[in-house]
Parts: sequence; C-alpha cells; structure tokens
Amino acid sequence: MSSVLKMLGDVGENRKIKTFPKPFSIAMTPYGRTDFAEETRKMCVQNRHSLLTSLKICKVIILGDVCVGKTCIVNRFCHQVFESNYKATIGVDFEVEKFEILNVPYNLQIWDTAGQERFKCIAQAYYRSAHVVIIVFDLTNVTTLSNSKIWLREALAANSLRPYLFLVGTKKDLMSKASYRVVESYGAKVANDMGGEYWGISSKTGENVAKLFFRVAALAFEDSIAKEGEKIEKTFINSDLVSFKKNQEKNDKQDRSICGAKCN
Repeated sequence: MSSVLKMLGDVGENRKIKTFPKPFSIAMTPYGRTDFAEETRKMCVQNRHSLLTSLKICKVIILGDVCVGKTCIVNRFCHQVFESNYKATIGVDFEVEKFEILNVPYNLQIWDTAGQERFKCIAQAYYRSAHVVIIVFDLTNVTTLSNSKIWLREALAANSLRPYLFLVGTKKDLMSKASYRVVESYGAKVANDMGGEYWGISSKTGENVAKLFFRVAALAFEDSIAKEGEKIEKTFINSDLVSFKKNQEKNDKQDRSICGAKCN
C-alpha cells in the first residue's frame, strides 16, 4: 500500500485530472462523454482504498506512416521537448506517464511504433490488448490520411475488443488557417467513418498535445473504474449467495430436526 501511495505522491500537478477533459470538437467525436459518471465519482470516494491497491495501467499504441510525427507527439508530452530531425523509430519504443484522476493513480503506457514496412512484423506484436489506438497522419501530406484506415484494420485485427480510437493530424503549425480548415474537414470525415475522435495538433508548439493525452486518460480511466465496479458487485453478489446458501442449509437442518422430534 505504501508503495502505491508513494507512486501517487510522485504525480505532478500537471498530471492531475479533476474535471473531464473536452474533445477537440464535440462534433468530431463518437464519445459524447463530457463529465465523469456519478458512479465513477462514487467509486473513487467509497472504494478508494481498493483502487489504490490495484494500480491501473492503460495501454496506448500510436500508429501511422513513417515521418508523420509519432515520436514527436510522445516526446512533447512526456519530456516537453521537440526536435525536427528525429531518427525513425526502430521496432517500438514506450513511455509510462503517471496521472492522478479523481485522486486515484492511473498510468498510461504509451507505445510508439515504427512506420516503416520492414518493422511492421515487429511492431504488430505490440498491438494486442490495446485500450487506446492513436492513428497519426501528417496534415501536410494527405496520402498519410488515406493510409489511416489501413493502420486501423491492422490494429483491430490484433484486438478482440474495440479500443478507443483517435485520429490525430500533426504539424498544424505548418499550415495556414484556410488550408488547415480544408484538411480538417477531410480528417473529421475519415475519423467519423472509422468511428474515432479527431484531433489537430502541433508537437512543435505543443498545441493540443497535452489535452489529447488527458482526454485519452480520462476515457480509459472511466472504463477501468466501471470494470472494477463490476468486479466488486460480482464479489458482493457471490458473497450474498454463499450466505444465502449457508442460511438455507441451516434452516433445512432445523426443519428436519423439528420434524424428527415431532415424528418421535
């Protein structure tokens, strides 16, 4: 327990979430949630002790063509740095970011995958059991947007359950407002077709990067808490059934004893 509390204490103020993060645009998301569910808030207060002893980790995989800026997103969020001349990722790399959501610790395990064809067989091994899939495209290169659906198919093929999906356009700083609006309309349509939430960001300026990951963390956290609630409810139900059966057996024995005494 003390080790979990220590991890909770390590969370900086810039990683604490108390209100539900908004989407990039309410018109560009299938996830209409704009606040934590009342059940989630109750769970975080009434069952905080049990939640602290079972620290949750959300697996996030970041996919997309080579040079669209996947590593730049991760480094901007995790290390607050930006470099324009990163070497292409070989295979996969990952970071773990600690959050505190409604006073409960929660971690994002962020997997940065290679975009080159020759590394796909390596990267695909890490697609499994992803809670969140972030597909990245370059706003200045529409071909990378067209390839987004291919990346989605590969991600879904490796997961039995449907993960949360985000379609993220990078390098927003390189576009004029007029040009961006045109590409955004296409990106939003693709995201809608894919059943995902659209975001436009800039790793260079940091625009919307933290907001994106906060949104990811909050949505995944709600699912984790809901599943934890189901476990607790199931435990109570099973416990009640055991107590019911024991009481029933006790009553049956008493009935047989009474019946035997009367018969004698």
